[in-house]
Amino acid sequence: MSRQIIINSEFREKRAALLKNNNLEDLFFERDTYQKIAGNIYRGRVQDVLPGMQAAFVDIGIARNAFLHLNDLYPILSNSQKSKLSKKELNVKHVLQPGQWLIVQVVKEPMGSKGAKVTCKISIPGRFFVYIPSDNKIGVSRRITDDEERNRLKSIAGDLKNGKEGLIIRTNAHSESYSKLQNDYNFLSGTWKRIRNDFFQKNNIDLLYQEEDLLKNLIRDYLDENIDRVVVDDKKDYQRLRDLTSIFAPDLKNRVALYQRNIPILAAYNIEKEIESLLQRKVWLKSGGYLVIDQTEALVAIDVNTGKFTGKKNLQDTIVKINKEAVAEIARQIKLRDIGGIIIIDFIDMNNNSDQQSVTDLLANELKKDRTKTSILGFTQLGLLEMTRKKVREGFGSLMQKDCHCCGGTGKVLSESTVAMKVIRKIDEITTRDKYPAVSLELHPEVAAVLIGAGGEKLEELENKFGIDIFISGNTELNYEDMVIEKGSKEELQPDFLDLDVGDRITVEIEDQHASNQNAGIARIDGYIIIVNHAGNMVDNEVEIIIDDLHRTYARAHLA
Repeated sequence: MSRQIIINSEFREKRAALLKNNNLEDLFFERDTYQKIAGNIYRGRVQDVLPGMQAAFVDIGIARNAFLHLNDLYPILSNSQKSKLSKKELNVKHVLQPGQWLIVQVVKEPMGSKGAKVTCKISIPGRFFVYIPSDNKIGVSRRITDDEERNRLKSIAGDLKNGKEGLIIRTNAHSESYSKLQNDYNFLSGTWKRIRNDFFQKNNIDLLYQEEDLLKNLIRDYLDENIDRVVVDDKKDYQRLRDLTSIFAPDLKNRVALYQRNIPILAAYNIEKEIESLLQRKVWLKSGGYLVIDQTEALVAIDVNTGKFTGKKNLQDTIVKINKEAVAEIARQIKLRDIGGIIIIDFIDMNNNSDQQSVTDLLANELKKDRTKTSILGFTQLGLLEMTRKKVREGFGSLMQKDCHCCGGTGKVLSESTVAMKVIRKIDEITTRDKYPAVSLELHPEVAAVLIGAGGEKLEELENKFGIDIFISGNTELNYEDMVIEKGSKEELQPDFLDLDVGDRITVEIEDQHASNQNAGIARIDGYIIIVNHAGNMVDNEVEIIIDDLHRTYARAHLA
C-alpha cells in the first residue's frame, strides 16, 4: 500500500492532499483570507451571563463574542459545584459574573451568524500525546490495538504525568522509546505552564496559544512509517519540512522530496480535478450508481441512487450491492468535504434487517478511518440512516464557495478569495509565458478588494511576487467569476488618474464592506477604489471622508 502527502505551496495559499494508492484520502487548506482559530487558547473576559441558556458569552478579541456552556466550565468548578452540576442543580450565574477572566480554548469556529464555541477543558496536542491539564485520566488511541503495547504506553504515561493532569496517547506513540515520549510530555507540560503564567501576568484579552500552521500539523499528526513520501513544490517549504522532520521524525527525513516538474503538482497527481468534483452535488459510483449530497442549515442529506446500474441477479442483491458500494464513497466524501453536524443517508430501501445491519456495520468500519469523531444512530422507521460528525469549522464547500446574491442563496458561486486565487494563477501564467511588464484587471469589486488588501498591502505583495505593474479596477456589472485582463506596457495601461489629492475632503457612498477587513468600507469613483477606515458598518450611506494616501488603483481614507 502506497501513501503520500502532496503539498502545493502557492502565493497566499497552501493545499495538501493525503493519497492512498494514488487515491485522494484527505485534504487540507491554509489561506491568508481565512483565519483558523479552532484549537487556539485565549485569555478571555465574560461579557454576558445568560441563566436561561445556562451559558455565557466571552470576549476573546474577535468580531463576535464566543459561546461558553455551563458543561464546559467543569475544570473551574469547586467540588460542591461539580456535585450540583451532576444533579442538574447548578446555575451558571453562581459560577460566572460579567468581567470575570478565564482561560478558554476554541472548540468550534465561527459559522454563519454564530460565534465561536469555547471551553475551559483545555487540550494541547503533541506528536505522541494530547495533554489535558484538568483531567486525571489516561486514554489510548483506538488505532493501537495490541494489548501489550497499549499497556506499555499506559505505564509510561502514568510514570510521566504529575497530579491531576491527563494524557491521551496518540497513534504515533506506537513502539516509540521512553525518552522520545518523555520529551513530548515535557514540551506539552511546559507549554501549559507558559500559558498559565501568561494568563496571570497579562491584564487584557489576548491569544495565549495558537494552533500550529498546516506544514507543522502535517508533520506532527500524519508523518509516520506508513507515509512513503512527502512531496512539496516550494523550495522554502521543502527546507522547512526537512527541518520539522528532523525534530519530530528524524528517521523519516529522507522521505521529504522537492517536486521539480513543469506540470503543476496537483494536476500531475490528478488532485485538482478531485478538488473541483467536491463542489458538485452529484458523485458517480464505479458501478453506475450515484450519490446526491445536499447541505442545509440544519443537516446534510445524502441520497443513494441506482443510476445506470441494473445488476445481474435479483433486485434485492442489486440494491444491497449499490448500498455497500455507496458506503465507502459516503465515508470518503464526508471526510474530504469536512461535513459536520447531523447527516441523514437515504439508502435504497432494503427489505430485511440483516441487510440494513450489514450496511451499518460496513459504514462504521469505514468511519474508523476518520480522525473526527462520528456516531451512527441507526435506521429510522422511514428507513433513513442517521449519523452525526463533530463539527469544528465550516466545511470545504463553505470555504470554497459563498451564497449567490443573484439567486437568493439557492445556488453557489466561487467565493471572492477563490476567484482571487484564480486571478493570481492567471497572472502567473501571463508572466511565465508572455513576459508583459504590466497587466490591467477589471474584476467584481469584492474580488478586487481581496487582491488589493485592507490597506493595499496585498497588491504590493502581488507586484513584488511577479515583478510587474498591476492595475486593478472594480466593476459591479461583472459577475464574481468574471475577469477582464489587458496586457501591455505601464504607459499603455495606466488609467486616467482622478482629480484627487491627499487631504481632500469629499462625499462618497459606502457601497460594500471590505471583504477581508470588516472594519473598513469600500467606496468607488468610476471604478477607482477608496478604502475607508471605520466605515464597514455604513454600507449604502453617504459619508464625508478625507483622503489619506493615493495609489495607482486605490486610495485610503478616513471618516471626516
